[in-house]
Amino acid sequence: MLRAIRWAAWGGVAVLGLLLLATTGGWLLTDGPLGPERVATGPASLSIGGPFSLTDHRGRAVTEQDFRGKPMAIFFGFTHCPDICPTTLGDMTNFMAALGADADRVQWIFVSVDAERDTPQAMADYLTAFDPRIVGLSGSEAQISDVARAFRVYYRKVPLEGGNYTMDHSASVFLLDATGRFAGTLDYKESEDVAVEKLRMLAAPR
Repeated sequence: MLRAIRWAAWGGVAVLGLLLLATTGGWLLTDGPLGPERVATGPASLSIGGPFSLTDHRGRAVTEQDFRGKPMAIFFGFTHCPDICPTTLGDMTNFMAALGADADRVQWIFVSVDAERDTPQAMADYLTAFDPRIVGLSGSEAQISDVARAFRVYYRKVPLEGGNYTMDHSASVFLLDATGRFAGTLDYKESEDVAVEKLRMLAAPR
């Protein structure tokens, strides 16, 4: 059974690579109506991740260098998200419980794509509902655009009636190794057994 899960886990990474090579950038599953406009995407490539400068939910300025030395699980979303974001962060919390001590070997990161509303304080308040090891990152529109482009993340502001808005965005969790190299994804609604096995392999000492 464990061997089958491992094959499924690595098979998901292989399928991801094929999808990236077959498309022009971005991820297909999003949190809202997928329109023709794509923001902060680039040519298909397995070069995912890169330099960024953001602010964590405690108000501290951080860069990608602050997270080197441990693997990372990174999710992009926003605090006013109605469904995918709280579900994914809840899944992350459950994965940590399933991993036990291995969860401490991974850095769990939630990056906002909503520069207008997601201040560090808003992120801090929102994250109280989830495992405290999840770090929230936010920033200016330019900073978010830069990090989203580095990760080939799609996001778009969608106006709503009454002058409000929501954010359409990618829904995968990106996995990076301790050096910041792309190591795969956790897909939305993926089997918990497969997701935990991927994370356990990511967390394994090298």
